[in-house]
Amino acid sequence: MSLQEFKKYNNITGWVLFAISALVYTLTMESSASFWDCGEFIAASYKMQVVHPPGAPVFIMIGRIFSLFSFGNVEMVSIMLNLMSALCSAFAMLFLFWSITHIARRAFIKGTEELTTSNVIAILGSGFIGALAGTFCDSIWFSAAEAEVYSMSLFFTALVVWLILKWDAHADEPYADRWLILIFFLMGVSIGVHWLNLLTIPAMGYIYYFRRYKPNLMGMILTGVISFAVLGFIMKVVITGLAGMANSLELTFVNSFGLPFNSGVIFFVILLIGSLLGALYFFRKRDWPILFNVTVALVMMIIGFSPLVTTVIRANADTPINMNDPKDMPSLMSFLNREQYGERPLLTGPYYYTD
Repeated sequence: MSLQEFKKYNNITGWVLFAISALVYTLTMESSASFWDCGEFIAASYKMQVVHPPGAPVFIMIGRIFSLFSFGNVEMVSIMLNLMSALCSAFAMLFLFWSITHIARRAFIKGTEELTTSNVIAILGSGFIGALAGTFCDSIWFSAAEAEVYSMSLFFTALVVWLILKWDAHADEPYADRWLILIFFLMGVSIGVHWLNLLTIPAMGYIYYFRRYKPNLMGMILTGVISFAVLGFIMKVVITGLAGMANSLELTFVNSFGLPFNSGVIFFVILLIGSLLGALYFFRKRDWPILFNVTVALVMMIIGFSPLVTTVIRANADTPINMNDPKDMPSLMSFLNREQYGERPLLTGPYYYTD
């Protein structure tokens, strides 16, 4: 069987799996709000309000779109939000199926070899069984039945894993790195849902390493170090660091220079855009493609993370649900750092003993 024929059967089987998952989740989803954060997310999505730190602006915006299909019937809003989670989980299982079949096909054949009928049955069967196991997994099914962020976060997680495998399949083609740039954009978007998606970075780092380099022990160790460094960079620089720099400039401009509110933020945005454009021009001029692509990926991640602005906009609108009221940079920093929860003393700090 040719690769094109296999792709056709792979797509058809994947969508059949999606239909089964979507049907299961839709028939078993909650008829109203569950008794925890779901009520908050449903009410906040209906009127675009501000949920508890660190917020979920992307989830709220997409939830608002789904709430419009209630057509003014308030009792249907919760059902539409639950349906959103059901569909997100079903799409996650679809990408899980395609990820499994991609890995299984790589195990069976090398390069452009043709698949036998038994190979195709084994590959599609393994993907179907694996995705069905995921469909009926307790934690996945539980999240798929209610309006919580974990179902949408799982969708983004499954999507970026599938995309890195797509890059793996096309890595030797021109412009193949566009898949990597798309991954970083979607990871930026997923931060506006839940930070769970960031856990895929080490795994994707190893996929990149094994595809581009000849494996050895030192290379594997270095890949792990770099992967965790990238993870730390995103968490400490992209998510909170940029906002922290904007906050410092805002306090300096307002308190020291006597300028109007938000003048420091505006200056920081101009400075950030100018710095990124300058870096892109410099790396392109010097013909440094790796650094150029890294900068493009960073730009796309920041663009993906930009829906955070809606949190500030809606906080200034004084919505009824307005957790922590993050209407300016100092309060937004506290919001992003989740200061209200305190700290967990994992390595240092107070310890508690029980008799």
